[in-house]
Amino acid sequence: MSDRALGVLAKQLREKREQLVEALAAVSAQDYAEYRAMCGEIRGLLIAERFTSDLAKHLEDTDE
Repeated sequence: MSDRALGVLAKQLREKREQLVEALAAVSAQDYAEYRAMCGEIRGLLIAERFTSDLAKHLEDTDE
């Protein structure tokens, strides 16, 4: 997987997470269940961002 592909993926994950955070800050959740779902999605995106970052670092280290 190329560095560019990982960069694009990381950017998309970050942008989606930022959209959700902004929506939460604007109190757009209709109820507690929706709030919890949004928080869960943010948590999942953070995990995916971390995995993407770790993969990029691993690939960089193995190329050296």
